[in-house]
Amino acid sequence: MSKLEQLIAELCPDGVVYKNLSQVLTIKNGKDYKGFEKGDVPVYGTGGIMTYIDRAVFEKPSVLIPRKGSIDKLYYVDIPFWTVDTIYYTDIRTEVVEPKYIFYYLQAQHLEKLNTAGGVPSLTQAVLNIIKIPLPPLPIQHEIVRILDNFTELTAELTAELTAELTARKKQYEFYRDVLLDDKNVPRVSLKSVVKRSSSGSTPTKGVSAYYENGTIPWLRTQDVKFNEIYEISSFITEEAVKKTSAKWIPENCVIVAISGATAGRCAINKIATTTNQHCLNLEINNDKALYKYVYYCVYSKYEELISRKQGARGDLNSTLILGIEIPLPPLETQERIVAILDRFDTLCNDLSSGLPAEIEARRKQYEYYRDKLLTFKEAGA
Repeated sequence: MSKLEQLIAELCPDGVVYKNLSQVLTIKNGKDYKGFEKGDVPVYGTGGIMTYIDRAVFEKPSVLIPRKGSIDKLYYVDIPFWTVDTIYYTDIRTEVVEPKYIFYYLQAQHLEKLNTAGGVPSLTQAVLNIIKIPLPPLPIQHEIVRILDNFTELTAELTAELTAELTARKKQYEFYRDVLLDDKNVPRVSLKSVVKRSSSGSTPTKGVSAYYENGTIPWLRTQDVKFNEIYEISSFITEEAVKKTSAKWIPENCVIVAISGATAGRCAINKIATTTNQHCLNLEINNDKALYKYVYYCVYSKYEELISRKQGARGDLNSTLILGIEIPLPPLETQERIVAILDRFDTLCNDLSSGLPAEIEARRKQYEYYRDKLLTFKEAGA
């Protein structure tokens, strides 16, 4: 029997009392820090530490809970701090509850599910105050915190190792990709010369419900273009939109390049026929000259070059710039061999269903499983 099991058997064999959060702590609003001098006291917002000032709003251990924005991102602070008005701090009754126990318990509640707003996610004190929290005796809380602290540290170390491995594999992938695509004995051609057809999509007028309501035609947006193969699309338009606007079908296996704003330069392959918005340049490849997947890897390798060419206030590209880039064009059988090698690297680095990213995700889920199990108690009298 573990130490925790022994404590539970001794101190609360018949279950534990549950109380509202408001019974164990007081939620307080943050406020503006401007006008104060620089110092060594951290100022927290929803994204973490924003700056440092010369005074604190609170000096005891506290759990910080975002009021709006990233409401699932909690912070445990055990040094003097300040908070702005987008994040609450908590004055915790330490005679009945261990502050870090509160932190771990609230993490397990997935507070994003309590969002009360239709726009920017937000939490109200009224919603938070009625969260039920189990209150085992303090020795049990301390032991749970000790276990989770150790497990958190171990998980962080393992994740750091896996992340470092993933970073190394990505660099290795990029190195071999660039070597494979930089054979000096292979002729260079413009991207345009291997494209059968190029087109941009369209965004049907948003105010026309006939273009969107009950739509069944996939409509790809640039936010979905992220160096990937696209098998599912979450946005749809109607047949009416295709008939009356510039949004047109493109066949599967086009190389799609984002041409606008922050996504400009990213590329993808659509594995299903679809339509796209106007910020996508869609390239149907001439299969007699090049394999579409080979062209995709060539465009992928040109990402840095493409973003260096972005123009205008938003940082846009255009079809002339993209179609004008030069790519190596070996025989089709050589292209096929290069694609096979790069596919293996790509799967290892990027596929969430296998390889290192899946292992990192598995570590996170394992941690959450044991955390939630440790924080689940039979309610006394239930």
